[in-house]
Amino acid sequence: MRWQRDGHSGAREALVEQYMPLARSLARRYDRSSEPYEDLLQVAALGLLKALDRFDPSRGPSFASFAIPTILGEMRRYFRDSGWSLHVPRGDKERALKVRDAQEEFANTHGHAPTVSQLAQFLELDEEQVIDALLAIQAYESLSLDAPRPSAEDEAITYGDSVGETDGRYELVELDATVVAVLDQIPLRERQILRMRFIDGLTQTQIASRVGVSQMQVSRLLRRSLDQLRSLTAVS
Repeated sequence: MRWQRDGHSGAREALVEQYMPLARSLARRYDRSSEPYEDLLQVAALGLLKALDRFDPSRGPSFASFAIPTILGEMRRYFRDSGWSLHVPRGDKERALKVRDAQEEFANTHGHAPTVSQLAQFLELDEEQVIDALLAIQAYESLSLDAPRPSAEDEAITYGDSVGETDGRYELVELDATVVAVLDQIPLRERQILRMRFIDGLTQTQIASRVGVSQMQVSRLLRRSLDQLRSLTAVS
């Protein structure tokens, strides 16, 4: 129908008003997505207008039969092109949306969610393609790390709180790198004593027995070596 050309703008407005409930019904089909319902309704209304412009009564089908796939196609294009949180190739987007629609249609028909095998058979796809599509659909919506996270104990925590925590071992790695950088400036025998004490875990008496000195000398050498390391690392 070329309403502008034929001058039937009043009839066009009447049909828009008549079929807006249909557009609202189709918009609500996707109301569970993260997109605001008002945006979905605008897209559905745009699809309705396109259907009015393209409909040819001489071809037979009723306007509603023609409008429904036109409106749904407009909404699918909207989701494919505008709604994704992460970049996904166009072909993967289209397949992911087909899989999502098939999930809903199958669940409405059979009363339960379909398996990957059932989806593959329903859409005439390989199971690997269905799995890829199910993974791709996860890129459609994303959550902020500051979003509240459900908690059985009603604690006010966010997803960011559960991601991880500061690892104190990073500081140990940094200290180890600092000590290694200056360790060569300590005499060999004292480095050996440091190793036996702090890596091998020997007592001062055991070290004295191995090195051939008194326990008092080991204590004095350890204290001197540690003082020297503190001085060297401070300068470093």
